[in-house]
Amino acid sequence: MLNRIIISLGLLLGSQAVLAQDQYQEGVHYIKIDQPPAQLAEGEVLVTEVFSYGCSHCNTFEPYMQAWLKSKPDYVKIERLPVTFGRKAWEIAARGYVTAEVMGIAEESHPAMMDAVWKEGKQFRSVEDLAAFYAQFGVSEADYISNYNSFAVDSMMRKGQRDVGLFGITGTPTLVVDRQYRIAGSKDVPSFDDMIKVANYLIEMERTQATE
Repeated sequence: MLNRIIISLGLLLGSQAVLAQDQYQEGVHYIKIDQPPAQLAEGEVLVTEVFSYGCSHCNTFEPYMQAWLKSKPDYVKIERLPVTFGRKAWEIAARGYVTAEVMGIAEESHPAMMDAVWKEGKQFRSVEDLAAFYAQFGVSEADYISNYNSFAVDSMMRKGQRDVGLFGITGTPTLVVDRQYRIAGSKDVPSFDDMIKVANYLIEMERTQATE
């Protein structure tokens, strides 16, 4: 009798492990991307947030990302990839973010820019508009404009929009884990909490596979 209980318990635990392993499925909750993985230090996993300041859903997603940034493990590295989708207004804002990144003020300025667009209703139609906004983060307007028009920002913009195509991005916000897996909202991933849960699952899967 005891042996039967032990065997039954073992089968139950085994089935629960399988359920946990199969909680999120490729092609349902995330899409496999046919790209080389990110080149990071051993044990680190890269998560790319694909966004636009012109996207209202990205604004709604921002508090979820900010909470995740505070709670995520140190081995999870976050980067942001602003999209343009061929829209001039989105391109100006995307280039504005990349410029802030080059100047080392992206982390502190990013939430403020999202609030400026969606809470304060500000519009940024030129580099001068952007320079006046970013000046509050300790950079001069002249330096900001110079960087905005620089070869470094040109190169980062080209690489970023190339990645948008390689990742198969068609909407925002989207998360990409280790340049290998794309997560977007769907009927199977119905909330922003779910997007982050799928990302956490893939992060641990990638980290486990890297250390095996």
